[in-house]
Amino acid sequence: MHSRTRAALLPLLFILTAASPAELQQWRNQATRVTITRDDWGVAHVRGKSDADAVFGMIYAQAEDDFPRIEANYLTNLGRTAEADGEKAIWQDLRARLYVSEDGLKANYSASPDWLKKLMNSWAAGLNYYLATHPHVHPRVMTRFEPWMALSFTEGSIGGDIERIDLGDLQKFYAGKRTLAATVKDLEPRGSNGIAIAPSITARGTGPLLLINPHTSFFFRSELQVTSDEGLNAYGAATWGQFFIYQGFNERTGWMHTSSGVDNVDEFAEKVERKGKGFCYRYGPQCRPLVERPVTVNYRTKDGKLASRTFTTWRTHRGPIVREANGRWIAFAMMDKPAAALQQSFLRTKTRDLKDFLKVADLKANSSNDTVFASAKGEIAMLMPQFMPRRDDRFDYTKPVDGSDPATDWGPLHAIVELPSTTNPRNGWVQNTNTWPYRAAGPNSPDPKRFPKYMDMFGENYRGVHALQLLTGSKGWTLDRLQAAAFDSYQPGFAELIPQLINAYDALPKRDARRASLAGPIGTLRIWDYRWSAGSVAQSLAMFWGDELRNALNPPKDEPANKVMMRIGRDTSPAQKLQALTVAIARLKRDFGWASVPWGEINRFQRISPAIEHPFSDAAPSIPVPFASSAYGTLAAFGSAPKPGTKKWYGTSGNSFVAVVEFGRRVRARAVTAGGESGNPASPHFNDEAERYAAGNLREVYFYPDQLSGHTERRYKPGER
Repeated sequence: MHSRTRAALLPLLFILTAASPAELQQWRNQATRVTITRDDWGVAHVRGKSDADAVFGMIYAQAEDDFPRIEANYLTNLGRTAEADGEKAIWQDLRARLYVSEDGLKANYSASPDWLKKLMNSWAAGLNYYLATHPHVHPRVMTRFEPWMALSFTEGSIGGDIERIDLGDLQKFYAGKRTLAATVKDLEPRGSNGIAIAPSITARGTGPLLLINPHTSFFFRSELQVTSDEGLNAYGAATWGQFFIYQGFNERTGWMHTSSGVDNVDEFAEKVERKGKGFCYRYGPQCRPLVERPVTVNYRTKDGKLASRTFTTWRTHRGPIVREANGRWIAFAMMDKPAAALQQSFLRTKTRDLKDFLKVADLKANSSNDTVFASAKGEIAMLMPQFMPRRDDRFDYTKPVDGSDPATDWGPLHAIVELPSTTNPRNGWVQNTNTWPYRAAGPNSPDPKRFPKYMDMFGENYRGVHALQLLTGSKGWTLDRLQAAAFDSYQPGFAELIPQLINAYDALPKRDARRASLAGPIGTLRIWDYRWSAGSVAQSLAMFWGDELRNALNPPKDEPANKVMMRIGRDTSPAQKLQALTVAIARLKRDFGWASVPWGEINRFQRISPAIEHPFSDAAPSIPVPFASSAYGTLAAFGSAPKPGTKKWYGTSGNSFVAVVEFGRRVRARAVTAGGESGNPASPHFNDEAERYAAGNLREVYFYPDQLSGHTERRYKPGER
C-alpha cells in the first residue's frame, strides 16, 4: 500500500476504531516491520524484526483467515458470549467469570514482565489494526481488543479445566432452578497422539523423529510459521487468537501436547453456615468467612438491546462455589495462573534442547497436558503436566472430598523430578495417546507403584495398545515410516471385541433363529482383519455394533472414556453383544437400505459453511474418509456421527492437524490440516486440503526460505491489500 493510500485511510480508521491518530500511526509503523508470506496452501509465514513484531503479524494473519473464531474464543474466555448469543449463554459466561474479571486480568497484566507486556501489546495492536483495515468485518461484540485480554486464554487446550463445571448445576445453585440439561457425555475420545523416535532406532541414525497429531474439533487451530530476528522460528498449530505455536517445532526442538489423565482439578464439599448477613464454611475448628463477589453478566435481548443480570458469587480459599450436593456447597479447585501459563506457552517455542525446555516447564503452569518432546540433540521425552499439587492419597479426589477437614487441602506443587515422566529411555521411543504414563516407553516406563494414584485417572486405551504394537522392538524408522504409522489402519479394540461377538454367535443353539438372521454379518466379521478402509463392509458393521454395545453398557456419566472402552467387552454379556448386532443391522437397513454398506459411503468429510457450528447435508458435496473413531485404537482419528437431518456420518473432530518432523542439520517436515487454512468459503484455501486429509497424504512443510521460494502465493505487509 502506498503512503498516500495509508494517509487517506486514517480518518476512516479513526471512525472505526476510536483510536487516536498517534495510536494508528504506531500500528502502521509496526506493520512496516512485519512481512507475511502466504505459501501455495495459504499457510502464513510471518516474519517480524522483534518477537513483538512477529506476534503483531501472527495475530493479524490469523484474523485474516478466521476472525470469527478468534472473537468466539475470547467471548468464551472473557465470559461475554451472552452479549452475542443472548440469555441462553448466561451460565457459560458466569462460569468463566467465576475466575476472570477485568480488574483481575489488568492486575495480572501490570505484574507481568516487560517482555510479556510487549507481546500482549502487540497482540492487541495486531487485532485492532486488522479491524481498522477491514471495515467490511463486523465483530459480533469485540470491536476493540486490550492487551490484558490475552491473559484470559493462555494454555491452548481444546477443553479447559473449567469446562468440568456443569452448567446445569451452576444454574441451579445461583438461580434456584435448572433449565439446562445435564452435560451429555460424548464418548468420542478427545485428545491427541504423540510419538518421538530417538536416533538410535532410526534408519540413518541422524536426528530424532516426532509425530504431532492433535485430535480436536475441526478448524480449531491455524497452521502457520512465526519468525523474528530475536531467535523465534516456530512452525505448527496455534489455537485461534493465541500468539504462540501450541503444537509444533522450531529448528532444534519439537513439542506435542496430549490431554493428560492427571487429577489436578478437584471438588471440596464445604459445610456452610449462616453468619450475620453472609456465610462461613467449616475448616477444622474454624468457620471461615465465604468471600462474596458480585458478578454482572450482560446479555443480548431478542430486540437486540443489552440487558444484564447480577449474581452474588461465593468462594473459599480453594475456589468458587459451583453447585450443591448432599447439603454441602461444592468449591471447585483448578490452576489459576494466567501470566505464568502465557509465559510458559510462549517461551517453550524458543527452547533449544531438553534442559532448556525443562527450565521453561519449571514455571509449573501447564495443568492438563502431557508433552511428547524431541530435540536435534537426539533427546526424547514424555513429560507430565507440571502443575501437580500434593495431596493425601488417603482421600479419593475423583469425588468431592470433605472440605471441613484441613488434611484434604492441596499442598505445594510437586517438583518436576517427582513426576512420572520419561526421558531418553533405552528402547529409543516414547509415546502418549491420552493414556497413563506407565507405558510411555514400554518396559522403560515409570513404575506406577512409586507414584500417588492421583497422577493418572485414565489408564490404558486401545490407541496406546496400538502404539505399543507399532513401536515395541522396532528400528529402522524414517519419516515415511512414521507417516505410515500415523495412518496404520489396524484397530486392536475390534481385534479384542469382535472375537467375543463371534464366540457368542457360535454358542447359540442350532435352532436359534438368530443363527440365520445374523449369519451374513457374522461371516463378514469372521474373516475381517480389523483394518479400516473406505470399501470395508466389516468396518461399517463393527462401528454400528460398537455404538449399540456402548449403549448396552450404559456407563456412569463421569467414568473416563478410556475405562469405559477397556471394559466394554468384559462387562457386557453374550446376549447383549448379539442384541447389539441385531440393532446395528436394523439401523443400517433403515438408514441405507441394506446391511452391506461400505464404510466410505457412511463416513464423510464435509465443509460447506464457515459457521463454527457447522451444518451438514446429505445433498451437499462430501468425500469419503477411511479412518474411524479412535475409541477402537486407530491412531488416525475421525469422530463422526449422523447429524440432524442426515443419515451419513459426518466428522467434526479427530485428526485436525497431522505433522511428522525429522530433526537434523536441517529440519524436514510434512503436514496436513483438516479442510484448509481459510474460514472464508470464497478462498481457494477453504477446503483445498480435504482430499489430502482423507488420504493421509501429507504435504511438504516450507520451513526454510529456499523451500518457500517457488511456492509463494503472496508477500505483503499487514494493512496492504
